[in-house]
Amino acid sequence: MLSSPDPRSHRRIVVLAAGTLAVATLSGIAPVPQVVAAPSTTSTATSAATSAGAIVGTVTTRAVKVTSTAPKLRPKPVVRTTSKTAVAPYAFGTAAYAQWHAKRIMASRYGWTSTSQFACLVNLWNRESHWNYRSHNKTSGAHGIPQALPGSKMGNVAPDWRTNPVTQVRWGLGYIKSRYGSPCGAWRHFQSHSWY
Repeated sequence: MLSSPDPRSHRRIVVLAAGTLAVATLSGIAPVPQVVAAPSTTSTATSAATSAGAIVGTVTTRAVKVTSTAPKLRPKPVVRTTSKTAVAPYAFGTAAYAQWHAKRIMASRYGWTSTSQFACLVNLWNRESHWNYRSHNKTSGAHGIPQALPGSKMGNVAPDWRTNPVTQVRWGLGYIKSRYGSPCGAWRHFQSHSWY
């Protein structure tokens, strides 16, 4: 804290402005209230005022650099999402869950974005399995949503082909593309032959 005024009516003022501390000694002016600087700069301000020297009728100033003690903020990390981390807004194993993934894969991998292509796929796999990833034909051995025959064919996509509807959808869409060109091509074949 600054010392009290001396008997010669000198007043010392500490002014903090724009990051610098200015100390002024004023004489012959009406009493001015004391302004106290931040605790970390008080001793520096007092010594600056004393060493500035007081001459009657003049003002002497000295700038002192004030350093900030505010903590530096770290930038928030950027989180990037990929198609592999997308989460379906439906319960795992439901038809809606498998259809949501099918629609995304159709658009991103094959460019099938029309509602008619998706409708053909829904019709086709409704007839085959009702979009049930556990569907298994005991007679033929066909398995899963696309009714792959044998089901082990889907193992070339991922080893979880028995229990993962997304693996089954990926395999089924690849099969449709290579054999029929599009879901509507597969659906037309199914309508005329009862298989695809």
